[in-house]
Amino acid sequence: MLHVDLDAFFASVEILDDPSLAGKPVCVGGAGARGVIASASYEARRYGVHSAMPSVIALRMCPDLIILPGRFERYEVYSRRFHDIINDLTPNYEPLGLDEAFCDLRSLRRLSVAPLEAAARLRGRIGDELGLLSGVGLGRNKLFAKLASKRSKPRVVNGGLVEGPGVVWVSRDLESAWLEELPVRALWGVGPATAAKLEKLGLRYVRDLALVDESTLAHHVGPAMAASLSAYAKGEDFREVVAQREVKSVGHDQTFARSLEGVDAVLEAMKVHAAVVARALRGQSRVARTFTVIVRFDDRTSVSRSQTLAFGLDDEVGIAAIAGALVQSMELHNLVRLLALHASSFLERSRNAMQLTFAIDTVTPDTRNRAVEVGRDRQVGHEALRDAVDEIRRRFGRTSVGTASELREDGVTIVTQRGSHAFGPEQTP
Repeated sequence: MLHVDLDAFFASVEILDDPSLAGKPVCVGGAGARGVIASASYEARRYGVHSAMPSVIALRMCPDLIILPGRFERYEVYSRRFHDIINDLTPNYEPLGLDEAFCDLRSLRRLSVAPLEAAARLRGRIGDELGLLSGVGLGRNKLFAKLASKRSKPRVVNGGLVEGPGVVWVSRDLESAWLEELPVRALWGVGPATAAKLEKLGLRYVRDLALVDESTLAHHVGPAMAASLSAYAKGEDFREVVAQREVKSVGHDQTFARSLEGVDAVLEAMKVHAAVVARALRGQSRVARTFTVIVRFDDRTSVSRSQTLAFGLDDEVGIAAIAGALVQSMELHNLVRLLALHASSFLERSRNAMQLTFAIDTVTPDTRNRAVEVGRDRQVGHEALRDAVDEIRRRFGRTSVGTASELREDGVTIVTQRGSHAFGPEQTP
């Protein structure tokens, strides 16, 4: 098994596109009080900045830190090229997000391809053709391949950067050594919460897990996680590479710099969410039947509602009508900190997916059924308009034309993109 992971992917793409950022501490994330860091350059990491860190803490550690909001459309361009390079090595690969993948190299044996040479060539092509650094790990299963790719990368030691080997192969002897020395936090799927539970049990290292019965672990972390941890402690991982995972949903999440008050404010914000999701669907030539709205309040509680239709939608006004009806079915008991809209249950975009009949179960029949009527009518009646607007944007840029919900008071069109607020607001007004 091979695991390849691009170094500081989002930040690296930003530096490639703007060479004046080279050598500076650069991050991608939300710069506001509620923002988080998604990707940090190695110059930023020297100050202790890392992904998932609150931006206010990152700025405290590095006052000169440059935080950029992120451009998912640009990262997706690089990701597609990255996947093309991997596909040249083997079509049997499993993408994980935009910047990493597992590859099963067993089929290359009959071609007399040496895994270490293949890994080195792969890393070389990524550097030469994309201008990106990467780490590559080789092991007999996913567990060790993933651990090895992390060991292959540069690391910061006492404020200085220590270069990594680039490619690491895990021998049987190295497997045994790692299983003795690794903390449980290094294992796949063990986050801070699970690690804290295990530490309370006195299980800080992988070697400790090997001494505990799976049934005992299950009482504390659940049967599925217990089975995985017990296997990992023995160096076992039976997960296969699942080639070309199909995208199951698209969505847009936004954490607001100033929380929203009242249903009208939430409905207005939802129009932008609907426009972003609709554009993402049309970019994939798909329509969606299921729409889910998630609202998170200032007290950190959350509520969600979903609706599945008998027909597919990719029209922003139609999607906004469905999402708005879902919002109106909620009790907004507090200020709204985060708003999310996700679309799933995909169909290929065609007339067959846009049938005129529908059936719906509703909590608020009048509001929800009116929304379905709007969605159905917009989907069928405005197909030519949607196609024309999309073509204008393709030819003249994303900001060439926009819907009314994407206009500011000064008249400037703001065409948002999927994921543009994924890391929190850029700044607090």
